[in-house]
Amino acid sequence: MQMLYPFSVSIQQYIECVETREQANRCRPAQCPQCESKRPLICHGFYSRRVMDMDLEYVIQVRRYLCWACRRTVSLLPEFVLPYLRIAIVVIGVFLKARLLSGQTLKTSAETAHQFGAPYQRGQQWVDRFRRQAESISAALAASVRPIAASDFVRKAIVMLEETGWVAAHRFLFQHLRQHLLGWPDFLAPAGIVVTMTTAVRSNRGSPQSTCMDSKSPRA
Repeated sequence: MQMLYPFSVSIQQYIECVETREQANRCRPAQCPQCESKRPLICHGFYSRRVMDMDLEYVIQVRRYLCWACRRTVSLLPEFVLPYLRIAIVVIGVFLKARLLSGQTLKTSAETAHQFGAPYQRGQQWVDRFRRQAESISAALAASVRPIAASDFVRKAIVMLEETGWVAAHRFLFQHLRQHLLGWPDFLAPAGIVVTMTTAVRSNRGSPQSTCMDSKSPRA
């Protein structure tokens, strides 16, 4: 299952700091979000995944932890990527805004997002998935964004995402509602597990570490 990496950094900064002991202790869950064991989780290595930003493709490490009790793992997914997609959220946001708000063609929208030569099917899939998700995104963000008048839910959702910030909106939707910006495919949708907030384990010197957000969802 996944939790979000609990602070905002650039991809380069994430790569530089994710493997440090300081970050391992800072983000260590104080209890298992799956079996709810109160024993802090232990570091359990990393797995690699690719992330495509506006101009470059990166290979990043995703930190994993292991529960002593149930022997299951959790991973800390950085908040600039969406589960099961290797394109960064900001790139998807630029594409959807160009296509659905500005009315550009799929090809031009992809070029606006610096996705030169991207397959037609990828952009069309993003558009179709977002259209199905737009009404629920608008409703979810209504509590934190001022009311917006728009001709349809698609335009309304994009304007609200722009005002909130795409990464910040993803953080809220994923952590608190287990909602995917582009919608979960049926076979991947998380089910029936609430989101919790826990305080990270104390360091050896006894000083409290930062709070980490936990949310239950499938591994990317």
